[in-house]
Amino acid sequence: MKDTASNKTNAAMMQRRAEALPRGISYAHGIIAERALNAEIWDIEGKRYIDFCAGIAVVNTGHCHPKVVAAVEAQLRQFNHTCFQVVGYESYISLAERLNKLAPGNTPKKTFFMNSGAEAIENAVKVARAATGRSGIIAFNGAFHGRTMFSVAMTGKIDPYKKDFGPFPAEVYHAPFPYPLHGVSEDDAIAGLHHLFKYDIEAKRVAAIFIEPVQGEGGYIPATPSFLKRIREICDEHGILMVVDEVQTGIGRCGKLFAIEHTDIEPDITTLAKGLGGGFTLSAVVGKAHVMDAAQPGGLGSTYAGNPITVAAAHAVLDVMTEENLLERSMQIGEQLNIRFKQMQSQFSFISEIRQLGAMTGIEFCHNNDPHKPAADIANVLKTEAANRGLLLLNCGIYGNVLRIMVPLTVSDAVLNEGIDIIEASLSAIANRQ
Repeated sequence: MKDTASNKTNAAMMQRRAEALPRGISYAHGIIAERALNAEIWDIEGKRYIDFCAGIAVVNTGHCHPKVVAAVEAQLRQFNHTCFQVVGYESYISLAERLNKLAPGNTPKKTFFMNSGAEAIENAVKVARAATGRSGIIAFNGAFHGRTMFSVAMTGKIDPYKKDFGPFPAEVYHAPFPYPLHGVSEDDAIAGLHHLFKYDIEAKRVAAIFIEPVQGEGGYIPATPSFLKRIREICDEHGILMVVDEVQTGIGRCGKLFAIEHTDIEPDITTLAKGLGGGFTLSAVVGKAHVMDAAQPGGLGSTYAGNPITVAAAHAVLDVMTEENLLERSMQIGEQLNIRFKQMQSQFSFISEIRQLGAMTGIEFCHNNDPHKPAADIANVLKTEAANRGLLLLNCGIYGNVLRIMVPLTVSDAVLNEGIDIIEASLSAIANRQ
């Protein structure tokens, strides 16, 4: 189909989308991007939007950061692909060296690269099984670890990620995740883990426990340092590897390069993706050297993994994180969001809880502030209302009632406050209709 003035509209493009794509590929907003810069997107009709989604916490350094763009352009003039397992390149090695030094803990580290967060998770499973000689994997209710068959088996939410796709791979078990607002305490979660050991799989058969420092899709629920410490202790007691999924929390989103740095815990393996590539497809598995060396030569790898273009982008991302003090900026953004949302909480009875770690902020909506009445309807109307006013938002949570803020860390104060103002105005409009 030729691009004509008549079909260069969002509505026309969405019709073409419906005809060309399967319905399983969902969309949050019925708009088509034409260009983007930092924390703003312009659609094909010329309308400007403030972006509080960042490609689902991917462009932490903003859309089209000039340093990232320059790094990619420079690499394109050299070579764009060799397959690292066929012909290597220094930039892959040096990026691994950087992450090895930056990863928390004093144990020597090793790193390899994959394409997506799901691939990083699956390869972490392979490494954990090779290192321990065990097969069992434990994740948590509400977790999101990916959409491939094994990673979706680890994901702790049925609809839409698991619906109609089973049966799933065996030897994956789920424990409760602390969610005090909904009646699950840390003690409940630890008890649930011990119940698994008693009723489902003996501890000596568990290779790894996978945990997000802040559950993403589960509702932006931070794991407290005390809970993470108890998981570390259980892992140490039973010879289980602790794998920290930092796919969404990593690279500054939570005010540290790794969110787990808010504790003194050293994971055995850490997975990264999203913010690492600055919008280019790159993930990483970082782990203790003796654990990472368990897999035999040829057991790890991928044709495209650690592509030189994406590696160049990641080097630039890490440079920008330091040069522009984005870890400090993440904390500042979180403080501004917290102040404003607490003010809104005093205005609107349906804001039940504000949760955050650094800039990673979630706001849970419940009718009449009753946790037994999750208000997915308010979250959905807010998303639509805000988009009409020029702000892009996303929801999450096991009830679909949590607003998650994923603004680029490079956002200006003016644009950040403009976006928050739109949320407040949208919530006011919703409240007035009730």
